[in-house]
Amino acid sequence: MTMTLIDQGVRNVANFRRKLKTCLEINTATESKEKSQLEELELFTKYYQLWKGNNVQNNNTYYSIPKFYCQLPLEEEILLQKVREEARALFLQRRSRVLLGNEELQHLWFLLDKHHTPPLVADEQMINYHDFLKVAEQAGSKCKSFFTATIFGKLYQNENYGRIPIMQFFNYVMRKVWLHQTRIGLSLYDVTGLGYLKETDLENYILELIPTLPRNSQLHTWIIKGGYRLNILERSFYSFYVCTAVRKFFFFLDPMRTGKIKILDILACGFLDNLLELRDEELSKEMQESNWFSAPSALRVYGQYLNLDKDHNGMLSKEELSRYGTGTLTDVFLDRIFQECLTYDGEMDYKTYLDFVLALENRKEPQSLQYLFRILDVQQKGYLDTFSLNYFYRAIQEQMKRHKQEPILFEDVRDEIFDMVKPKEPFKITLQDLIHSGKGDTVLSILIDLNDFWTYENREYIVLDGSKEEDEIYKI
Repeated sequence: MTMTLIDQGVRNVANFRRKLKTCLEINTATESKEKSQLEELELFTKYYQLWKGNNVQNNNTYYSIPKFYCQLPLEEEILLQKVREEARALFLQRRSRVLLGNEELQHLWFLLDKHHTPPLVADEQMINYHDFLKVAEQAGSKCKSFFTATIFGKLYQNENYGRIPIMQFFNYVMRKVWLHQTRIGLSLYDVTGLGYLKETDLENYILELIPTLPRNSQLHTWIIKGGYRLNILERSFYSFYVCTAVRKFFFFLDPMRTGKIKILDILACGFLDNLLELRDEELSKEMQESNWFSAPSALRVYGQYLNLDKDHNGMLSKEELSRYGTGTLTDVFLDRIFQECLTYDGEMDYKTYLDFVLALENRKEPQSLQYLFRILDVQQKGYLDTFSLNYFYRAIQEQMKRHKQEPILFEDVRDEIFDMVKPKEPFKITLQDLIHSGKGDTVLSILIDLNDFWTYENREYIVLDGSKEEDEIYKI
């Protein structure tokens, strides 16, 4: 008994010594770590002051954070708003003064023509870098930014004599000047001054742009000639035209529906080019009809809207919209349109209709695929599965039966869709899968429109018939 107590006491003492040793080691490690951190901080402070000098200690500004954010004036702060607007206007004026004017551009062309480097290449004047610098010296300070080695290198296309085309360089300069001018013009409508335009801002810009577009100045004449029989004055159509034009910008540049678009995105997208090319009075009829911003195109869309509006209440019901196009859109798809899109008492206004038209007329574009994908994603899972595909395809089968056609099995269509898209995750088609496959427009079309499904299903016969017709034409 005594020996047992002694052994137990010895073990307790041994355990205590081990624990004490461990604690001492931990404390020592902690102290050494803290000591090394202090030494590191002292060395950093020493060398920082050595390299920066003693101004760090003597100058009080080093101990306060400078103001880098200024809050926008509130609505009731009218004076501050006026001051801010005036400051922005002066800034934009200064920016516009450094741009090349017409006379300066003409002078630049004269210098390029004078100092071109022979020989000509297919009647096109060229210039080497040496003469390029000569022009830079005489062109003036406003042109200095264009005469750099970087720009010359960008335009150089491995020409035998190390030259670039004069016309190509001049077009580059004019394009840059136009972009800066347009950016300044758009910035004048940027009420907040934060680099983006709201819907009302862009509407004001386009409204004031209409008189400068000869092709759109006679909207009333186009209405009469187009046969739409719209008993309205020319200016009364402006609001519908502006709405039609603005919707394209916002549909493609604001897919997340934030209600604003960056000015840089507007400049980069190319829509302004399409809009401003209407200033060309010699623009062909075909070019006008294919240009969304032209009067004929706007009147076509608006005329379709009026033709669909049978009860003339200015809105479209589901039944009225069902006659859109070939009238073969499925009821299930139309139901989803009215569930997901903004409606008023179950009816669609002109602005919502424009989004609908833009999506269906540009189905290959990612923004259109996003619009249609949201409609087809019934369960809002972020992907289309077998249930989603079957949900919409059943409506196609019903339409086929209605037209006394033999419906195709869903399993066959499902397998073909998955083969076309090849989704990353089996049997789950995401929006990115549709975009990357390059077949997104086909997949969505055959699920929402009987006519598109029939066209796809009979594509081989259509191609054969087309080739036969061509052969007959050549024989004639």
